[in-house]
Amino acid sequence: MKFRFALLSALLLLGTSGLRAEEPTSSAVKIKPKAARAAHAAGGGVTPDTDVIDAPTTAVLDNYGYSARSRFYSRGGLLQYLSFGVYPGINLGASAAIDGLIGDERKVRMRAPTAQVKYRFYEGDADMPSFAVGFDGQGYKYNAGIRRFNQRQRGFYVVASKELGVPGLQLHPSFNVSDFDSNGIFGAIPLSINIRDKASILLEWDNIANWSDSRLNAGLRAYLTPNFHVDFAVRALGAGGDYSDGTPRGPERVVQLKYSNSF
Repeated sequence: MKFRFALLSALLLLGTSGLRAEEPTSSAVKIKPKAARAAHAAGGGVTPDTDVIDAPTTAVLDNYGYSARSRFYSRGGLLQYLSFGVYPGINLGASAAIDGLIGDERKVRMRAPTAQVKYRFYEGDADMPSFAVGFDGQGYKYNAGIRRFNQRQRGFYVVASKELGVPGLQLHPSFNVSDFDSNGIFGAIPLSINIRDKASILLEWDNIANWSDSRLNAGLRAYLTPNFHVDFAVRALGAGGDYSDGTPRGPERVVQLKYSNSF
């Protein structure tokens, strides 16, 4: 246990040390601050990636920004997110899952909506990563027998994002507490590789507390327009077995559509 979290701490410190940029005045994480909004509106880049696959980044929507994200998952399910930039550096959102909505599934069931909030409290610079804190109440694979998600919500989290010396290559390590009753601490080590704002390769090792419950996810993000992208991902690569309700632990293929803009 101590070794595992020591490793995660070392990776987080890697983000804080980083590799020094040649020009100290440039920010290592490209998040589209206010000064860049006009350039983005003119087609000068894609909207910020606020998440990798399941794990968050420190990126937030601009003030007055909004996004709609639709995830299509196994057994005809749909997970819908709405997020808003309500104040500089602060995003609020909500999500709801509907099982069996698509296809020939006979049982269609909507799960209780959940909330998300993120506060990007440090912008980062050439030496330091950006930092954000937040809360995400959305879980995955609802188990009606125990009345909770088999893959529990992220809960309260702290995340850092840092470019690793190669343009487009970013690390987004985070820690989270899903349930304050159990006080279990989990980790995530996501990596994203942006290729000329045309596509991104997404990799993440998530839900790290012990090997059997952790998940390895991989995917590809295609930027069809500066405001719209499509994700193709596989969650829980290599996982086996079933949950108590018979739901397989993995792998699971998901497709996600996201549109972002501003008022």
